[in-house]
This record gives sequence, structure tokens and C-alpha cells, in this order.
Amino acid sequence: MQPVNEFKSKSGLKRIFSAFFYSLDGLKAAWRHEHAFRQELGLFVVGTVIALLLRVSAFEKLVLIGVLLLVLIVELINSAIEAVVDRISLERHPLSKNAKDFGSAAVLLTCILAFATWAVILFNRFY
Repeated sequence: MQPVNEFKSKSGLKRIFSAFFYSLDGLKAAWRHEHAFRQELGLFVVGTVIALLLRVSAFEKLVLIGVLLLVLIVELINSAIEAVVDRISLERHPLSKNAKDFGSAAVLLTCILAFATWAVILFNRFY
């Protein structure tokens, strides 16, 4: 018999509400404890305002905002990986380093995608 996870026992609307509040807790924790998340959230807010003010199509606005949101999503996943690795052990280990480096690389690639997306849309709009 499988052990019962108390967090998985909810069903229906109660589960949806619980998941929503767990997600808010995650965002609050990221804001409090993750410097990179705060920086990227600042860029997201500024970028969203700029995207909404640009004279580009609604689809292009969505893409500009979407890639910035994707950076935040990947940063949250990276932070989760780092937290799990640190929870297991704080000692230096090559596999722990790989896990953290892979997460960091994912954030870097997402930032490159966001930059390239903004560059292409702005270049096409203004040149």
C-alpha cells in the first residue's frame, strides 16, 4: 500500500483553492528569498508596460510579454531545483553542481530567447 500524501488528499474545488494558495505562497517565497526573481520581475513589469505602449500588433505584444513571463517561470523552476538540492545536502558534489548549473543554463537560454524576440520585433517595427 502506498503512503498517503496529505497534500494530495483534497479533491474538487477545495483542491483548486488549495493549489491557488500554494502558488501564491511560492510567489511570495520567491519574492522574499530569490534576488534574481525580484530583478526579473522588475524587468517583467517594465517590459510589460513598454510592450503595451508599443505600436505593434496585439499578437506581438502578447509575444513580448510572454517571453518575459517565460523567464519568470524558468527562474521559479531553477529556484525549485536549487532548493531541492540544498534540502538534500549542502556539501559540494558534482551532481549537485550539475543540477544547479543546468537550471541556471535554462534561465540563461530563456533570457537569450527573450532578448532575441524583443530584438526581432523592435527591429521589424522601427527599421
